[in-house]
Order: sequence, then C-alpha cells, then structure tokens
Amino acid sequence: MTSSLRDLKVYTTYPHRCSYLEAEEATTLFIDPRQAVDQTLYSNLSMLGFRRSGNHIYRPHCSHCNACIPARVPVNDFQPNRTQKRCIKRNSDLQVTVRSSVSSDESYALYDRYIRARHADGDMYPPDRDQFESFLNNPWDCTEYCEFRKDGRLLAVAVVDLMLDGLSAIYTFFDPSEDSRSLGRYAVLWQIERSKELGLPFVYLGYWIRNCSKMSYKSDYQPLETLINNQWTRSTEGLIETF
Repeated sequence: MTSSLRDLKVYTTYPHRCSYLEAEEATTLFIDPRQAVDQTLYSNLSMLGFRRSGNHIYRPHCSHCNACIPARVPVNDFQPNRTQKRCIKRNSDLQVTVRSSVSSDESYALYDRYIRARHADGDMYPPDRDQFESFLNNPWDCTEYCEFRKDGRLLAVAVVDLMLDGLSAIYTFFDPSEDSRSLGRYAVLWQIERSKELGLPFVYLGYWIRNCSKMSYKSDYQPLETLINNQWTRSTEGLIETF
C-alpha cells in the first residue's frame, strides 16, 4: 500500500500560538488522519519536510513566517567536532538497548521527571501518561525506543523512526540530574552512527529555527542539509541560508 502524494487530503489548523517563537502565530498543515500510512509514504512525506507527532503527520504552513526549516544530517560526510568527540567519550560507558515499546512505568517515570525539570513552560506540561503514550507511540510499526543505561539505570530514551532513507529523530528525554553528560547531544550522535551501520544516508532532525534556542542547536551537526524552496541544500561552513 503506497498512496500517491497527489491523492492525499490535507487540512490546515486555525492560527494558534507558536510553540517556538514568542508573539508569533502558527498554522499547521496536517495529512488527513484517516489516511492509511506505510513506511514508504511516511518516508516520502519526510523528504518533503513533514514530521510525525503521535499518529499525525504535519508541516508548518504559516502565511507570514518561514522560520521552521526541515534539517537532516548526511551521515557519511559527518565528522564530529571537538565538543562532540568529548561527548562521545564521556558517554562511552553507556549501554544501549533498542526496544519496540515505550509503555513501561520506568520510561514514563523518566519522562515525567524530564518534562517537569526541563519543559515546565511547554505544551507537554504537566506530563500525563495518556499523552506520553499517544505522543511517542509506534503507529506504523517503524519506531524504535533506544534506551541508554548505566549499570542498569535508565538515563535516557531516544524515540527514533526507521524510514527508507534514514532515521528520524522524533524525541529524546533523559535524567535531568545527568546534565554533565549532554545526553540529548549524545543521542543524536548515536543515531548518526546507527544510521551509518544500517546503510541509511540521513538522520532527520526536524525543524531548525534560527531564533529558538531549543531548535537552533541542530546547526552544530555539520554538514547539515536544509529543505529550502522544496530542494535539499547543504549548508556551507556551518552557515544556513534562509529564504
């Protein structure tokens, strides 16, 4: 089952408060939630700049703002910088297990601590078990939950979608008491290595937003490709050109 992209129905939301840029309004384009989705369709939509949240596939569609720029790392050309090498070394004592579910009490307890400590001002606060499972579910049987442990203790979980041309970094949550490890950064570096091992050319990082500190960090992974005017373009010397 693979639907033609031309046949897809899409809907837009009413303008709403932007989650990333203060004082901005956002409009979101959604694929019809009744649309049957498989890995091929999902991969094709990702190449066009769409992302997943739970069962919903979406893309920003704001009339007066184009700050959200899809970004991906071409993994075969990626070389960690000095800071990233130190991060890899600092976390070399972690054991990683890949699972097919995130519904354990242990995972939710970690998520609860993470949201309360790091995102108390965000849309996911206060944390809720139903919201957690619907947000991070495995709707099309292509999601992996990568657990990072030290001596059996769960320190981080990276939610990763396996697509035809790469991995999509959906979300990472971690123990807020382990700030010195830079676990969010390490999870991306680990996914880049995993994508290489799987023979997949890209890691999709979602949207790069220059003026949002929570999203601008993605330019630390070089080279970085961004989707501008419907074409994937490689940034030059760490700079990202906008349109």
